[in-house]
Amino acid sequence: MIMLDTHAWLWWVSDPARLGRNAAKAIEAASQIVIGAISCFEVATAVTKGRISLDRGPRDWLEQALALPRVELVGLTPAICVKATQLGREFPGDPADRLIVATAMLESASLVTKDARIRRYPAVETIW
Repeated sequence: MIMLDTHAWLWWVSDPARLGRNAAKAIEAASQIVIGAISCFEVATAVTKGRISLDRGPRDWLEQALALPRVELVGLTPAICVKATQLGREFPGDPADRLIVATAMLESASLVTKDARIRRYPAVETIW
């Protein structure tokens, strides 16, 4: 099982050439692909702020991207929220990054991410 960081999910669905070779191989081989609910918020926010554009409205994009085979949406649970607060001061990410990493840890999933700050964090296995 793997989990995709928000940008990895966007690229996998909309622009797979942007994925690293190891990331693309891991996604292709995965039996299950976990997406954290916070990634839906990040995608919608990025569209609203004009940072990204999609080939359809954000709600339609999200629904179709979550309906892909092997994809499972993991909701925000109390356990994930608490774990996100326990990553320590050395964790460099914003709250969304904390929630994504906490989700990957609790789901025992490797996290596909290009984010170098997350990749340096030793408590979660990353792929890029």
